[in-house]
Amino acid sequence: MPNIIEITDFGALQLDVYARLSEGQLLNRHEPEKGMFIAESPKVIERALDAGCVPVSILVEKRHIEGEGKEIIRRCGDIPVYTAEFDVLTQLTGFKLTRGMLCAMQRPKRKTVSEVCAGVRRIAVLENIMNPTNVGAIFRSAAALNMDGILLTPASSNPLYRRSIRVSMGTVFQIPWAFLEKENGIRELHNMGFTTVAMALKEDSVRIDSPQLMREEKLAIVLGTEGDGLAADTIAECDYTVRIPMAYGVDSLNVAAASAVAFWQLGRF
Repeated sequence: MPNIIEITDFGALQLDVYARLSEGQLLNRHEPEKGMFIAESPKVIERALDAGCVPVSILVEKRHIEGEGKEIIRRCGDIPVYTAEFDVLTQLTGFKLTRGMLCAMQRPKRKTVSEVCAGVRRIAVLENIMNPTNVGAIFRSAAALNMDGILLTPASSNPLYRRSIRVSMGTVFQIPWAFLEKENGIRELHNMGFTTVAMALKEDSVRIDSPQLMREEKLAIVLGTEGDGLAADTIAECDYTVRIPMAYGVDSLNVAAASAVAFWQLGRF
């Protein structure tokens, strides 16, 4: 039976995870095994549950208990299900809930780079991409366009930040990912047999539709930070520097848009 709890006290400690804890506090770097994340909307929560993530509690608009949220509540067993009308929840959280439902979940054990890269042919590498929206959008494109996994440098935004999860539509739970121990890890990728592709606007670059790229057995597509792009050292270490041809004098694309183009072209094999 679901444990439905009507919200009567905004200051209840059990609601801190939804209303008052920062992303850093949810991440809990000092005790990562106790870290949590927030999944928002029924579709995203379903994908997290399908991936084996463990729910802690639910915050749901009252009308969804017997509506869109009914099956999710059933799947989650007897965990607390906090509920109220739409206006009350908006006042509590400070924003309008997407599709009226949030779920606090335990952070899964992180995968290693070796686990993500074992037996795969196409991966993306995110170097210092710090905007959670861009990270989420890249994950969604990676899932749709044949990437097998994603690696992130330590300075990149965590894929389990609430906004990243929401923008990704839950694909952060479908695409395997891991953090590199070093800032770029290009040498590590070479040791695992990957040909590395630096997405950068350089004079000595090759076009993204170059036949030689398509013939490569294992590709790691390296994307740089929003402002400065890839570090010069990273570009120098990569096997190819690749550009997306532009028109109308446009010099570059947003990193999320560029990732979609790169994944579409280089993910076909």
